[in-house]
Amino acid sequence: MTLKEISLFAILFIFLFGSCKDQPTNKENKLPQNNIKKDSLVPEVPPTVEEEEQEEEKAFELTEDNAIEFFFNYSKTLKENKVKLTTSLGDITIELFDNVPYHKANFIYLTKMGYFNNTYFHRVVKNFIIQGGNADNVETAEKRSKIGRYLLPPDTRKGHKHHRGVISMPSSEINNPHKLASPYEFFIVVTKPGSYHLDGGYTPFGQVIDGMDVVDDINSQPVDNGDWPSQNIYILKAEAF
Repeated sequence: MTLKEISLFAILFIFLFGSCKDQPTNKENKLPQNNIKKDSLVPEVPPTVEEEEQEEEKAFELTEDNAIEFFFNYSKTLKENKVKLTTSLGDITIELFDNVPYHKANFIYLTKMGYFNNTYFHRVVKNFIIQGGNADNVETAEKRSKIGRYLLPPDTRKGHKHHRGVISMPSSEINNPHKLASPYEFFIVVTKPGSYHLDGGYTPFGQVIDGMDVVDDINSQPVDNGDWPSQNIYILKAEAF
């Protein structure tokens, strides 16, 4: 073998074996991997207590089996005892009776759930009552479906009479020999000095303290043969305070 051939062989040997020794393994050659997902770089904001309570309320459905227990416990948490109804004809403020806890709690609960918003005073009987809490729109039916189907027992022996300005709860229209109350509706007495023939059959649960002029105005509106106002009288908003 010539010197030239030896030199070429030596160069080839160094290139092959020396380069293999210095070459990083596949594991070493990989770039550092960031295993943190892109989405996790943005910190999650935990829901507030109010948001959690709202989610629970949305998921919760009242029934005839759980309504009494629910309102019994709910009444203990209430700080509000008044509700303001903003209607298309003016404002009506109602103060609720403390010793009628289920009906008071029910009215405030429905108010806070936004149920009464965009409902009507759907029944007007001249010189007798105005009745609210219903509407012939899909929105109201959907609200009732989400809140639940239940009735309230009468609570007529707390000393409250159907004086003018008293708010009371009508009986349900379903088969109802015990006159269980329809929780979504209410009526306000217009009669002077009152409609005392209703005592014992229906549950008074509050009194109008401001806005009886609006109640009288609603009662004076023209109606059709079924006591439904010729023009819708809206409860635009209800607020508990």
